[in-house]
Amino acid sequence: MSSGKHSWLLWLFYFIVFELIVFFGLQWLLSGMGMSNQLQPENTVVPNWVKAVTFILLYILLLLFMVMLISNTVPSKHRTQLMRWVYLALIGMVVMLFLLF
Repeated sequence: MSSGKHSWLLWLFYFIVFELIVFFGLQWLLSGMGMSNQLQPENTVVPNWVKAVTFILLYILLLLFMVMLISNTVPSKHRTQLMRWVYLALIGMVVMLFLLF
């Protein structure tokens, strides 16, 4: 995590690749859960709620794993920068939830 514009762009690329892999992986993994047609006479809240909660839990688990992995590999002076990426990932999780349904 050295300073510089190119280093920041490289970490941004890694972040975007991580987000895409996690989103499409979880979308594939959770494809059998929930109901895609929300305009039904039956209640679709419970199956979709289970899908949303499962997505959130798995996403946070993967995020925590990556934070532990990266924080053990970078020098201690750069660990404070890691939290910016975590906050950005949590905001991205909300966006991915909307795209999931």
